[in-house]
Amino acid sequence: MSSAIFCGGSTKSMVPLSLSLQPSFKSFTPKKKNKRLVLDYLGLKGRRNLLIKASSDVASPSIWENLKPPKSSSTHSLSDILWPSAGAFAAMAILGKLDQLLTPKGLSITVAPLGAVSALLFASPSAPSARKYSMFMAQIGCAAIGVLAFAIFGPGLLAKSASVAACIAYMIYTDSVHPPAVSMPLLFIDAIKFQQLSFWYVLYPGVAGCILLCLIQEVVLYMKQNFKF
Repeated sequence: MSSAIFCGGSTKSMVPLSLSLQPSFKSFTPKKKNKRLVLDYLGLKGRRNLLIKASSDVASPSIWENLKPPKSSSTHSLSDILWPSAGAFAAMAILGKLDQLLTPKGLSITVAPLGAVSALLFASPSAPSARKYSMFMAQIGCAAIGVLAFAIFGPGLLAKSASVAACIAYMIYTDSVHPPAVSMPLLFIDAIKFQQLSFWYVLYPGVAGCILLCLIQEVVLYMKQNFKF
């Protein structure tokens, strides 16, 4: 409903001015809509603030969280536990048998780093440190670093410290972080029976043992996928 008001001296010269008694929704709605769009864009609609956290804050749990066991989405079946354990048993048994054959030569292949490699390959085969690239690249490089550190510094604390530091830098640079390989230089520096191998230590016992463990890992993975209980 609207009324007209005429301004001027005569009706002919009067200019009508229309006054609307009802609010014009067309003039107000866009403003409200634009305002709502702006609030939605800023994340402020309904008094909700947009909170952005840095990735370092999200990925840094407190010390108490680190002491708690990880939350698992599913329980482990008996086969998930049995087959990796059986694979580790078979791996150590085969390596031990090879030790008996190599005893006359004063060598051994059952070394501590291969025990740690077994844990990675059988218990967490999908971990980045269990990748074949990481394993072989780290085993070869770290063993070579151990031989070089021994040749430069001789046996002692300096050779051990320098070799471990160099191994960590090497693995980071080559994207081949494989923790068991860091102990290869320490093994070479402390064990006289391996020092006589010189640079052959790059291939034995680390790489040779890893090849055997990879073969056994394939059997373990096959058993886990096809014989579940």
